[in-house]
Amino acid sequence: MSLPRRALVTAAALTAALVLAGCGSGATGAAGELAPAKGSTAPDGTVVNLSPNQERVTTPKVDAIAALVPEEIRRKGTLSVVDSIGSTPPLDFYADDDKTIIGVEPDLALLIGNVLGLKVEFNPVSWENIFVGLDSGKYDVGLSNITVTEARKEKYDFATYRLDVLGFEAKKGGGLKVTGPRDLAGKTVGVATGTNQEKLLVSWSEENVRNGLKPIDIKYFQGTEYYLALSSGRIEVYTGPNPSLAFHAVQTGETEVVGTYSGGGADVLGKIAATTRKDNGLVKALNGAIDEVIRNGTYGQVLKRWGLDNEAVKSSEINPPGLPKP
Repeated sequence: MSLPRRALVTAAALTAALVLAGCGSGATGAAGELAPAKGSTAPDGTVVNLSPNQERVTTPKVDAIAALVPEEIRRKGTLSVVDSIGSTPPLDFYADDDKTIIGVEPDLALLIGNVLGLKVEFNPVSWENIFVGLDSGKYDVGLSNITVTEARKEKYDFATYRLDVLGFEAKKGGGLKVTGPRDLAGKTVGVATGTNQEKLLVSWSEENVRNGLKPIDIKYFQGTEYYLALSSGRIEVYTGPNPSLAFHAVQTGETEVVGTYSGGGADVLGKIAATTRKDNGLVKALNGAIDEVIRNGTYGQVLKRWGLDNEAVKSSEINPPGLPKP
């Protein structure tokens, strides 16, 4: 299943802002053009700001929702948020001072903290250490483009806040279009380990074998390591969160997004969620806070600010159907 959609992702390189015209019905390449210098207004009206002074959207505390926070967290007065940081605009990345964390995920985390009356403490780690930290109780909540899956629901509680759309990035002009498993049969495809993108590729590869086709040759990367592999031809395709891939494509001008797919697979609409250790009592407060910022409009302002308003949800759900187990 390919997601018929049109997304506009506005982001920036360190030297110039870039505007992305998004992906449509399954296999449209990303088209980009140079936009005005950072801090000015892009053609879609979005103001690009890569500085440490983000002038973020804020919202008032709501006592009734804050009261849902477990007493231990209320007492310490902080919400410990874990995120996977790197060159992944417009999700989580560093401002031009190379130390301030900016992007749609930290903006939403701060809105949640506003509603709950808690100071947000960011903890950037590698992807796999998000779950290690949540398991141990070191962190309260993960906001890092985490997709709801049935397997993860056994260990974690989820409060959704955005739709999950995966992308497939390849060298520009190769003619490849990805709409399903057959398009990747026999191809070398990169992916980050431990992600739902990996699970999708594994299931697609198995499906290809069952249908008498070649399996997918899956290669594993973390962070931006895949850039060089894609450029050098060591991999033919990379799959990951569509906003990040699309941003990279317009930054380089050498690659393009050759397809999109639901992060939840063919039968489930993928959803991104605030993730917390199961039954620790925090998920209702997270759900209430997200619903509040959706209701009061600050959520929409944040998504529009980062060009992701077409990935908005109408309300937050607790533990909805997720990506099926293999």
